[in-house]
Amino acid sequence: MSRHLVWALLAATLALVLPASAGAETLELRLRSRVPIAEGAAQFHLVHRDESWESEQTAFIVCDMWDAHHCLNAVRRVGEMAPRMNRVLQAARERGALIVHAPSSCMEFYRETPARLRAMQVPAAKNVPEDIGQWCRLIPSEEQGAYPIDQSDGGEDDDPAEHDLWASKLQAQGRNPRSPWIRQVATIEIDQQRDAISDNGVEIWNLLEHRGIRNVVLLGVHTNMCVLGRPFGLRQMAKNGKHVVLMRDMTDTMYNPAREPHVSHFTGTDLIVEHIEKWVCPTVTSDQLIGGAEFRFSHDRRPHVVMLIGEREYRTNESLPKFAVSTLGKDFRVTILHAEAENKNSVPGIETIADADVLLVSMRRRLLPIAQLKYVRDHVAAGKPVVGIRTANHAFTVRGDVEPGADNWPEWDEQVIGGSYTGHYKDGPVTALQAAVDEHPILKDVDLSKLKGHGSLYKVSPLRSHTQAVLVGSTEEDPEEPVAWTHLTATGGRVFYTSLGHIEDFEQPAFHQLLLNAVRWSCAP
Repeated sequence: MSRHLVWALLAATLALVLPASAGAETLELRLRSRVPIAEGAAQFHLVHRDESWESEQTAFIVCDMWDAHHCLNAVRRVGEMAPRMNRVLQAARERGALIVHAPSSCMEFYRETPARLRAMQVPAAKNVPEDIGQWCRLIPSEEQGAYPIDQSDGGEDDDPAEHDLWASKLQAQGRNPRSPWIRQVATIEIDQQRDAISDNGVEIWNLLEHRGIRNVVLLGVHTNMCVLGRPFGLRQMAKNGKHVVLMRDMTDTMYNPAREPHVSHFTGTDLIVEHIEKWVCPTVTSDQLIGGAEFRFSHDRRPHVVMLIGEREYRTNESLPKFAVSTLGKDFRVTILHAEAENKNSVPGIETIADADVLLVSMRRRLLPIAQLKYVRDHVAAGKPVVGIRTANHAFTVRGDVEPGADNWPEWDEQVIGGSYTGHYKDGPVTALQAAVDEHPILKDVDLSKLKGHGSLYKVSPLRSHTQAVLVGSTEEDPEEPVAWTHLTATGGRVFYTSLGHIEDFEQPAFHQLLLNAVRWSCAP
């Protein structure tokens, strides 16, 4: 036995009996989950809860942050994310948390290191789960939802020519182009005196139990594959009773935008994170440990659209989430907020509006609490864009008395939307539409011959100053009224409004195009 191995074994053995850290602290985390708005509902609330975790009872598991990959774009994203991840791990380590490096199939590289031996030397736990050494492809809770992306092709999103050149380069280095990883990416430092290295589910479970660790943070790649499914991944930790979370801004997904649902790569990751938050475990972000803002990849330039939904007539709680994926998913990051089912005047997660680039409103006469509506007021006051559909022109206005603590905004229609809503004509007649201007970006590629209004025609005349009508509509029985227009608020915010938005309006591709154009126009430079 070499002298190096003897010292490594001694260091690893001592580490098993010594406390993790004399300077252990409490980790203050904000966990994000998604819960159904009502039992059996298809819509979800975005909810947060604050927790304090004892750092000595917490482990950070770094999943498969390899030094190479068969997908070149995956390599690039790992390289961009790794410095930030290293800072996160340093902060967690300094506070007394255990860091477990888990670069699967790379244990030979670390064979005689103290961190590797530290994981191997742990005594067997008395409660080793029966299948903890196996991949886990589904847990029972996930059966309630549909998996959001098609990853059947392996998820590679490389340019084909560039991919072939990358494969040739790997082969020239003596690596297998399909599995070229040898070690963890060198940017992520391993503290041989305190960290552990393992890709074995049983070893990692034993280590967690030996240290009395109940809290686990998973970070690394790839979210939809290894992070979820490995023996030490989210599913195994969740189903076997660990208090596990995903660090959602320190991960990436293997997803090819050429596959369903044909959204951008980054939206694909968002959809997987949503799936995890609904059915597997909560998520946290890296800024909760090191400050600053959440991490975003440099190529992720999607504006953030926050949808505020709270009306019971036109079923936009069904149509808008579908629109968000099918039509906005390529170019925008979308967060959907629903009013509560029992208390219609409350919107869980409404603080998300503070991060919105565009606020899309589909509400009807909701008296939000003063503290909640302040997020909308602040958004408008900051000169940020607003897009409103159908009942949005009377979103925050009610007739009659207002309960204490509620915020009535009767000037919303005039000041923000730019209209003069006084009601609507009778239901039934289909509204014929025509352009109110010769040319406008919002009408680009909109086939007006295939666009009709299926809800009652709104009475909105006259429009306010700083508005421009885009569409007008009429029926055989009703006079012409503006149906879509733009507005500029007093603080310079761009606003688009349309009285379209009936569930049948969303069945028309021309309406999808109109609304997509409006969102693009609202946040254009």
